Amino acid sequence: MALSKAARAAVKAITRLRPANIQESYQAQRVAEDASAKLTLASPRCRIDDMTATAPDGYAIPLRVFTPLDIDFSFRSGLHVDEDHRGTILFFHGGGWANGDVNFYTDACMRTALRLERRVVSVDYRRSPEHPFPAAPEDCYEVARQLFAGQLLPDVDPDHIVLFGDSAGGNLAAVVSLMARDRGEFLPRNQMLLYPLTYNDHSESTIFESVRENGDDFLLTRRDIEGYISMYLSEPADRESPYFAPLLDLDLGNQPRTLMMTAEYCPLRDEGEAYAARLEADGNQVECFRVLDGVHGYFLYPSVLGLVRDTFRIMKHFLDGDALKQSGRPAWMQLLGTD
Repeated sequence: MALSKAARAAVKAITRLRPANIQESYQAQRVAEDASAKLTLASPRCRIDDMTATAPDGYAIPLRVFTPLDIDFSFRSGLHVDEDHRGTILFFHGGGWANGDVNFYTDACMRTALRLERRVVSVDYRRSPEHPFPAAPEDCYEVARQLFAGQLLPDVDPDHIVLFGDSAGGNLAAVVSLMARDRGEFLPRNQMLLYPLTYNDHSESTIFESVRENGDDFLLTRRDIEGYISMYLSEPADRESPYFAPLLDLDLGNQPRTLMMTAEYCPLRDEGEAYAARLEADGNQVECFRVLDGVHGYFLYPSVLGLVRDTFRIMKHFLDGDALKQSGRPAWMQLLGTD
């Protein structure tokens, strides 16, 4: 399956209209995202609460909690509203570690809470370039540590906490799982990674073909990626850290059961799939899906689109223990066509 010529031309045109230098335009993008976030309509079936988690340096990390509700009304007993969730998703947003925040991702988190029937805790980690690496992963790790320890939400079952992130947030979810294993304070049972960055080379000479195939015309360009990375890292040596590029870790053992989802026309596609293959080779349980016709960032598109609905369907099957199988393909690598 491939994008139609008209769709490909439209995506290419939009890509070419975007600023070429992300380092000069990220602040304008923040302004645009803030304006877009104000248009979000709250759902009566999802309660939204704001809270904070205190970082070791005293910084109050903002969190937004989305709790799905069961609303029942009858003339005899009146209106009854109860919490209705089967676990907790700790969500790390995308945006190249410099853009995106809990406001911009409010609609996506509401949809996730309702579709997956789980409470979602969204982390507003400190962003670059004001707060370069390792500020973001350390903030995310600390929130995860407190959540697993029962310090944030007292009714959380650690066995039913799932790490989830898209793009840079997928990178952070993978990194938090590595940090958790290395530090020994907790260990997530499940993680869901949506088109994450996992490697440190996105030049034309990279080992991953998807960077060359999809790095110019499909919204997220390789120049964008390198620009975000240059704002994110504190020094050149950070490029070699597995806490920046998880694929560099020589041992990926003892990691959570993992759902990897990549997009066909995303420059990060191949490194995400390589990370899934490495996780499986090092003894972890992995399912990997490539969403056909998908471009980077599609998760923020309207939920009526087939590829967004299919993404939620796959995540629900993964979380509810009913893995989707397709004959003729290994469980860790499957293709998903859109309808």
